[in-house]
Amino acid sequence: MPADVIGIAHDLAPALAERAQKFDDSDRFVAENYVLLKGAGLVKAGVPLEFGGGGAETTELCEMLRIMARACGSTALAFAMHTHQVAIPAWRWRHQNVAAVEPLLKRVAAENLILLSSGGSDWIGGSGKAEKVEGGYRITARKVFTSGAAAGDILTTGAIHQGEDGKEHVIHFGVPMRAPEVSVMDNWRTLGMRGTGSNDVVIDGLFVPDTAVSFSRQPGQWHPVFQIIATIAFPLIYAVYLGVAESARDIAIEIAKKKPASESMLSLAGRMETALRAAQLAHRSMVETVERNMPSAESVNDVMMGRSLVARHGLEVVDLAMELAGGSSFYREKGLERRFRDMQGARFHPLQSGPQAHYAGAMALGLPVNAIF
Repeated sequence: MPADVIGIAHDLAPALAERAQKFDDSDRFVAENYVLLKGAGLVKAGVPLEFGGGGAETTELCEMLRIMARACGSTALAFAMHTHQVAIPAWRWRHQNVAAVEPLLKRVAAENLILLSSGGSDWIGGSGKAEKVEGGYRITARKVFTSGAAAGDILTTGAIHQGEDGKEHVIHFGVPMRAPEVSVMDNWRTLGMRGTGSNDVVIDGLFVPDTAVSFSRQPGQWHPVFQIIATIAFPLIYAVYLGVAESARDIAIEIAKKKPASESMLSLAGRMETALRAAQLAHRSMVETVERNMPSAESVNDVMMGRSLVARHGLEVVDLAMELAGGSSFYREKGLERRFRDMQGARFHPLQSGPQAHYAGAMALGLPVNAIF
């Protein structure tokens, strides 16, 4: 029977909320919260039941992250990066019969492994250098925005190799975070999402054997695997931002209820409610795209339009929440200014507003989208 990951998230939310301000004030990674998540079995939530996991589907995982985000945005966002790294191979096993992902999924369940990703360095363009040596590659790279780096066991990443024919290829592989050639910087000092610990990871001369390369692709071009990644990962990531917007709304409403009602207050509250509903509907459309189980250029377009709408309306929600709550929203103790800051992170995940608009426009006009990212 699948694990009740939604119920578990509800149970953990009070503890996450109680600690959230402490991590934000100190720029500290939410390490203690990861202990809770591990102990509650959420690390293996998306692993299929057959492999000892929780068997949760993307819809349940989105709801889990949304609930966590209402309590602590940093915990939810960092954990979303692990969650989507589990959800993607689980989807490939369920729907594409890809046997190669079985060992990783079994290890996540058996060993409570934390998987990392580096969205800032490992998007369509690729980054880092892979030098061909006997039996494999020597990797040199610096991977940015590696959320939860201090708690991670394996970083799924890639590097660019220039072949003898002069053509570049991005090879993809897993990096053991405890290898001596791997180090985590201490450079995460940010406006929001301060507890995610999204420090840079430096890889200096790590040897990756040929057998450890999962696939190779052309840099700067969409690959079918990246269509799967984009379709599945972003509903999970933006469930976090939806949760942040919802919690900002709740705080503002509670503050406003203690004040005399006015036309201005009613207008602000109504506009905020409408913006939040738009974000919720947009996120629902993202989840429905995943549930079609047909990753493609079209599903990427649908998910990324939803991503832009969740970001746009979520940012509108926190703006209006600050205005509705008034001067008290400026005090950290209310928790609203933290939500305002955390929500700003929704601007920066791909596809950002410019490339997303270009992608959607090209799709509408029947033009190629393979190099738009």
